[in-house]
Amino acid sequence: MNLLAAFLKLIRWPNLFFIALTQLLFQFCIYHQLFQGFIPANDDFHFFQLMAASICIAAAGYIINDYFDINIDEVNKPEKLVIDKVIHRRWAIAWHFLLSTAGIVLTILALPFWQKWYLIVANIFCVILLWFYSAKFKKSLLTGNLVISLLTSWTILIIFFSKNMPHQGVLMVDDAPAKFFRLAILYAGFAFIISLIREALKDMQDMPGDTRFGCRTMPIIWGVNATKVYVAVWLFVILATLIILQVYVLQFEWWLMIAYSIPLIIFPLFILLIQLRKAALPREFKKLSSLTKLVMMTGILSMGFFYYYL
Repeated sequence: MNLLAAFLKLIRWPNLFFIALTQLLFQFCIYHQLFQGFIPANDDFHFFQLMAASICIAAAGYIINDYFDINIDEVNKPEKLVIDKVIHRRWAIAWHFLLSTAGIVLTILALPFWQKWYLIVANIFCVILLWFYSAKFKKSLLTGNLVISLLTSWTILIIFFSKNMPHQGVLMVDDAPAKFFRLAILYAGFAFIISLIREALKDMQDMPGDTRFGCRTMPIIWGVNATKVYVAVWLFVILATLIILQVYVLQFEWWLMIAYSIPLIIFPLFILLIQLRKAALPREFKKLSSLTKLVMMTGILSMGFFYYYL
């Protein structure tokens, strides 16, 4: 493995691409469509700076996660090890700090400091949180799962909070800010719940290495069966929500979105729920985790329909 390939593997470039795609869809298929004619001239430029900041912070997070997980990964996934095999630990730390700093600087450049200072603080907090997640939280019961799920939903919420809404009096007839808020909460909530599900599945997948190195993850403390019940509850929540949404959008005759959502989002979640019951081996939980990641992608891609529906 050459150095560039190793570095791209270390920063999880497919995941970074997915983060960028999520933010691009939210920006151009939802925000642009809702506020046509009322978007500031430099909004897209600042959006791309903020997107680059999100990518840098996430990449730094993946690096520091692998840095702290070297021993565990030697047991759980030795074939995926990069640090100490191709990239030295010192270079990994250097890249972590470089990318974290770049993410914070880009956030400062993207946002008006006095108006959006709290978002700059939030991204600084994300960098700190990712460090503590890798060093401590991911080995603790539930804490690590909640941290990753919140950070996943934050990739959408930071774009939402970065916008200055046009004055209500100059907007079109439709209540665009309210729609924008509802769609932001809908997709951020979807990302949060699906991440909770996936993190629990990964915990069950990684039990051999986690047990050996004293991690206190959900399946280790509660047991696999209790963790399955936890996952099933969240699956019921997200399935019920998605089914209600399909019924709700019937009034708008969004047939194409319904035809997309049922086979590509709802049906795979039913399959996941059925297969969860009989899963027992790490490789089986890995398949369920991969299916969950696929559902997350198809769910986020559904934002593309709003380019035509809004």
